[in-house]
Amino acid sequence: MSLSLDATQLDRYSRHIIMDEVGPEGQKRLLESSALVLGAGGLGAPVIQYLAAAGVGTLGIVDDDVVERSNLQRQVIHGDADVGEPKVESAERFVDRLNPDVDVETHETRLDVENARELIGGYDVVVDCADNFRTRYVVNDAARIEGVPVAHGAIYKFEGQATTLVPDGPCYRCLFPEAPEPGTVPDCATTGVLGVLPGTLGCIQATEAVKLLLDAGDPLAGRLLFYDAMDMTFETVPYRRNPDCPVCGEGGIETIEGVDYTGGCRIDAD
Repeated sequence: MSLSLDATQLDRYSRHIIMDEVGPEGQKRLLESSALVLGAGGLGAPVIQYLAAAGVGTLGIVDDDVVERSNLQRQVIHGDADVGEPKVESAERFVDRLNPDVDVETHETRLDVENARELIGGYDVVVDCADNFRTRYVVNDAARIEGVPVAHGAIYKFEGQATTLVPDGPCYRCLFPEAPEPGTVPDCATTGVLGVLPGTLGCIQATEAVKLLLDAGDPLAGRLLFYDAMDMTFETVPYRRNPDCPVCGEGGIETIEGVDYTGGCRIDAD
């Protein structure tokens, strides 16, 4: 790999470059890599912040929402002046101020069946910061078909979980074959969320994404990490690939068109 880091980049990324596990080759790899961040909210904010700071060269940001004042308690890339603005635009301005090396591709839309494969297939890694089960299953299925790894995270009140879905490992459906019944899991607008919680989980997701892009370390593939902020505990639970999984098992689906992502988002294996 030929190196072309300029003097400013050698200075900016010096703490990466002096690490044997990264070095100038690894930093150039990050600068040439791309990540798609699904959501510019609580989890997406620290993910965007740290991936941009690390020098991931292209950041795609998907979100169809606008900044609300109630977001500011946890969505740290947005400010009071951004209220009412599309989150993707606010996020792009934040990244532009933080690191001019990073190109931001904004997608002011909701990821769904119609656009998931096209969006996901254009990036090296996906960071799933979605706040609903439908999107998580669409992301899992589309990413598996496209062969793109996913750093997944979810939060609830004082708790969070994270796992990483790699093309040759178990998928989200191996862990959760179907979603809970609609209305049984309340969202943060109903139950609230500790403002610093998504910062912890988002940093874990960003860490997993950087490791995947560098092909370094041991990702959370086949492991579900639980974090409890109140007790300050971490617990890791292993899970395995389901040979009968309708997505990653033998003879799994080759398209998401026609899949019913309402209700439990279940796919019945043939």
